[in-house]
Amino acid sequence: MSTTASNPAHTDADWWRQAAVYQIYPRSFADANSDGLGDIRGITSRVPYLAKLGIDAVWLSPFYPSALADGGYDVDDYRNVDPRLGTLEDFDEMVAALHAEGIRVIVDIVPNHTSDRHEWFLEALASPKGSAARERYIFRDGRGEDGELPPNNWTSIFGGGAWERITEPDGTPGQWYFHLFAKEQPDLNWDNPEIHEDFLTTLRFWSDRGVDGFRVDVAHGLKKDMDLEHDDLETIHRADLFSMGEHPLWDRDEVHSIYAEWRRVFNEYNPPRTAVAEAWVHADRRAKYASPEGLGQAFNFDLLQADFDAGQFRDIIAKNLAEAAATGASSTWVFSNHDVVRHATRYGLPKGGGRGGLGQDGKDWLLRGGDPAEVDAELGLRRAKAATALMLALPGSAYIYQGEELGLQEAGEIPDSERQDPTFFRNKGIEIGRDGCRVPLPWEPAPAEGSSFGFGGNGSHLPQPAWFAEYAAGHQEDDAESTLAFYRRALSLRRGLQADEHLEWLDSEGEVLHFARPGGWHVVANFGEAPVDLPEGEVLLASAGTDGSKLPGNSTAWVLATS
Repeated sequence: MSTTASNPAHTDADWWRQAAVYQIYPRSFADANSDGLGDIRGITSRVPYLAKLGIDAVWLSPFYPSALADGGYDVDDYRNVDPRLGTLEDFDEMVAALHAEGIRVIVDIVPNHTSDRHEWFLEALASPKGSAARERYIFRDGRGEDGELPPNNWTSIFGGGAWERITEPDGTPGQWYFHLFAKEQPDLNWDNPEIHEDFLTTLRFWSDRGVDGFRVDVAHGLKKDMDLEHDDLETIHRADLFSMGEHPLWDRDEVHSIYAEWRRVFNEYNPPRTAVAEAWVHADRRAKYASPEGLGQAFNFDLLQADFDAGQFRDIIAKNLAEAAATGASSTWVFSNHDVVRHATRYGLPKGGGRGGLGQDGKDWLLRGGDPAEVDAELGLRRAKAATALMLALPGSAYIYQGEELGLQEAGEIPDSERQDPTFFRNKGIEIGRDGCRVPLPWEPAPAEGSSFGFGGNGSHLPQPAWFAEYAAGHQEDDAESTLAFYRRALSLRRGLQADEHLEWLDSEGEVLHFARPGGWHVVANFGEAPVDLPEGEVLLASAGTDGSKLPGNSTAWVLATS
């Protein structure tokens, strides 16, 4: 059986279809000014490292002015750089340095909400009920005799109520505003034409500065049915996002009119700007976000949520490639990002689970204190490399989260006093938060006194555990058997697979997956423990040692077959 996504001749405009994209969480990547916080110049200083890694693009998580109530996803100003991270001139220099190495730049755009420090929200607080300033957000009167109760019982994704009461300009208790996430993140009213126009201006602002594409945060949440009679909606959790029924807050059909507007802006540029939707929706609804008339691509989180299991992987891969073929998009593949437990840790958890840090195994481990001794780090990394080798051989774009190329494990044992994620503070005892995957990267194995593992000269904003030393980039740089060397080789070889988006499944059984790509490339992934036969040919890449004829368990190999 073969599966083929659309297969246009590759042009400059198609660079994103099979791109290897490296996600940078700027505050935790590299600190150039030694203030403990990663910055734009820090990224620029590591461009040679990124070029040697062999990626096609970087995706920058938010770098905008922010109070960091939610790791930068509470944006004060969409058209500026947080002064703690640098300036617009620093940004331009970074883009130029990346482009000089052939690396594209994707930036996060956060359209569902602003921060509560955004000039619009400050104006809304200073303006009367019913004013144009308040119409940019979602304000409602409270219930009860004096409006002391929230408009309804909806809850925030981060826990607690989704409504926050304000104090009116005259000092009296006033209206309530809606926030799907933290109270510092008031939701915008996308029924207001002014919001549409301002975001089109923002898209052009960054595109004019050389940005090649956008990752759209909460892409499925912009349009809402705010009928307050939906009071039977007791909670708004991720599980609700995957229902196919009509939901008042998620994945409404009318959201796609917004992205049609955005697409017209993207197409003003040559090559057109790209976009990828973060849309946690039912798989059958994802294609609308990835349509050529919309954003063009949507994140596929299916493998991220799967166990390390051959059957689950094959079903997910086949379904997503078929979906891509039907829509003319290309699929996306990802195992780790800034919101989930790193997959090298997930695959080594006591119960062997792999559900993206969202399942019970990950939560239980974190809530027990994230003890590294409870993780089979060797097995977890072995499986993570096998899964990544499989992913990098698939048609579509592959997303790599900073530090996974080092085999970095989750830093689960962060003291409560050092944590920053609002989910921890709003759901203490239920959610431990996402800080463990956001700890700054270790660049050097031996820190100078009082500094970090090469991240910067004055510590790091989240504590780096002592065991980070063995994962440091400098420790792996000259080791041909290191995880870093494996990623570099895989990404270099991957370019030979990018001329075509064809995949053919070959006979395999049990815990083995086997497929072919054009040019005689065979990919064999062994999810079991016992060794399996490899096809005859040259082993180009193996995630674990092989004698050329047998592939050991929990590993993947790429073979240039001779027959």
